Amino acid sequence: MIQVTVFRDSNQSYRGYTVSGHAGYEEAGKDIICASVSVLTQNTANSIERFTDDSICGEMGEDGYLKVEFPDGISAESKLLLDSMVLGLQDIVEAYGKRYLKIRFKEV
Repeated sequence: MIQVTVFRDSNQSYRGYTVSGHAGYEEAGKDIICASVSVLTQNTANSIERFTDDSICGEMGEDGYLKVEFPDGISAESKLLLDSMVLGLQDIVEAYGKRYLKIRFKEV
């Protein structure tokens, strides 16, 4: 199962997100859920980095691990990109079920 944790502060402003695990929907290299989550989460980070002036810190690791943080907060543009990422992730859960992807929101 892929676990995505979205971090928000007390004002519900995004502070970052982490992604870990594998969906197990199909074998490695053919897993459309893993591919979809990877595209959504990595492209969001890349888009924020390229198209906004927001500060972004991140790291990638083994087993699908991705950590993205916004140390100085985010702009309206980044919020829109993150809202879109969350929508896409929620659509995957709706289409394929919680067995493959779990999204949680955590206040920091």
